[in-house]
Amino acid sequence: MHIHILGICGTFMGGVAALAREAGHRVTGCDAGVYPPMSDQLRALGIELIEGYGADQLTLKPDVFVVGNVVSRARLADGTPTYPLMEAILDAGAPYISGPQWLLENVLQGRHVLAVAGTHGKTTVTSMLAWILESAGLSPGFLVGGVPLNFGISARLGTQASGQARSLFVIEADEYDTAFFDKRSKFVHYRPRTAVLNNLEFDHADIFDNLAAIERQFHHLVRTVPASGRVVVNGLEESLQRVLAQGCWSEQRSFGAAVSDFTAHGDASDFDVQWRGQATGHVRWSLSGTHNQLNALAAIAAAEHVGVAPAAACQALGSFQNVRRRMELRGTAPQGGGLITVYDDFAHHPTAIRTTVDGLRRQLDAAGKRSERILAVFEPRSNTMKLGTMKAQLPWALEHADLSFCHTGGLDWDAAAALAPLGARAQVAGSIDAIVDQVGRTARAGDHVLCMSNGGFGGVHERLLARLRDA
Repeated sequence: MHIHILGICGTFMGGVAALAREAGHRVTGCDAGVYPPMSDQLRALGIELIEGYGADQLTLKPDVFVVGNVVSRARLADGTPTYPLMEAILDAGAPYISGPQWLLENVLQGRHVLAVAGTHGKTTVTSMLAWILESAGLSPGFLVGGVPLNFGISARLGTQASGQARSLFVIEADEYDTAFFDKRSKFVHYRPRTAVLNNLEFDHADIFDNLAAIERQFHHLVRTVPASGRVVVNGLEESLQRVLAQGCWSEQRSFGAAVSDFTAHGDASDFDVQWRGQATGHVRWSLSGTHNQLNALAAIAAAEHVGVAPAAACQALGSFQNVRRRMELRGTAPQGGGLITVYDDFAHHPTAIRTTVDGLRRQLDAAGKRSERILAVFEPRSNTMKLGTMKAQLPWALEHADLSFCHTGGLDWDAAAALAPLGARAQVAGSIDAIVDQVGRTARAGDHVLCMSNGGFGGVHERLLARLRDA
């Protein structure tokens, strides 16, 4: 089968492309403004990438066009379509399908699907869970919205280990809508037998009116889990309790709260795991932050459902290497007898920004580096942040950063006014060049420059390193 993927460089659609290629299909695709790591991964797989959405791609005549949710019926100011290929597909009556639906019909059907949902931590928990199952010899398939360093790829089909009733597939379960022609959340297509509800707060203001609307979509996911399945839920989240109050027909396992099935005791980088008050394993790893401790509990509880003992899961997490763009060290620059360190992180929602900054602050404090500064460099790039829906939360999100630098390109709201409560600790810049100049003039030996965006951020990491090394 030849499939042509529209929006192929998105993390989800890129994973679909990798799975289709591994399954033996011919895969081509198109996108605009591509950036690593997905573009690098696709090229390494030998998948042909076409820049833009030109209608001439109709002449490829694939068996089916697989449409990503970046595609819409939008039109430019002059009335021409933003996605002319999609208009040509519709006019020609050519076959098309959404990415999640294609995945269900061609990969997930008949497998034991372990789906990881939540506003934050989906990519990390999915990667942890896949690694736990891999370490247990279960050879899972997976699709992750990032590149787990333990695997080096974002997706694979996996194999069926001996003694398994069904082959396993771990998937990051996104609540964002499926396609312009299917406004249900992606995750309703996955039909999981194990569903992780990691956390839930308001996000995606471009498609959801309020938190209750997202809770309804999460309940749609719960409705698809069979009675023999398991729902793993964060006991700290009132929003998830409201989801389950709408009805749950499967076994439940909780984590995180003081009274939960799975709890953690100790520092986030070195802690005991208990099952209903009884010690069941110990995790010692390189990760930090309470959020990662909770992520670990979620993965352990999900893995137990497919036969991995918590003690074995804890041991596997000791060699977990995290995901690219999750506090990823991008380089250092010598200055004034010391070093300036530059990191890359995917954080973009205010809660994720605060969690990331706070995690680094705690890590530095624990290492006796309380005097070393954190310079937060971020862009409000997600659809929710571009709308300004959560701008009032930014000072709270950046509270533990010593200095903050906001890239304001493409924003319709006043970032300087939103950050005013931070006073002189916050600066704004309308271009990448300007923000590199601001940081370059400010950074000093011992600083930690934390770059946060859900996009490529104009290559700011390498540009900052070049500027700092030349200083």
